[in-house]
Amino acid sequence: QVQLVESGGGLVQAGGSLRLSCVPSGSIVTLSSMGWYRQAPGKQRELVASITVGGRTDYAESVKGRFTISRDTAKNTVYLQMTSLKPEDTAVYYCNIRTILATYWGQGTQVTVSA
Repeated sequence: QVQLVESGGGLVQAGGSLRLSCVPSGSIVTLSSMGWYRQAPGKQRELVASITVGGRTDYAESVKGRFTISRDTAKNTVYLQMTSLKPEDTAVYYCNIRTILATYWGQGTQVTVSA
């Protein structure tokens, strides 16, 4: 069973930066896409950014120009560089990896942005 291990969350002041990482514990085959979602208290989980195996990226409108998703293809590792953070970015961030046969989720990492 593949598990996704996330790291890089924490507390940061508005305007600051954080870099999230997601590393799978096992091998990933037939990779389709990798991405980051977030869920704030009382809100639904939403897509933040995604990247396909071909390298195409997609971002939520609220993070365009501030967040960058990238990946290490050899390690099936995905990153989320977050800059110019705002208090409204506060949420639990979840890593997501999709293959042709399965979808995997990380346990979540808390990102808190203080005003």
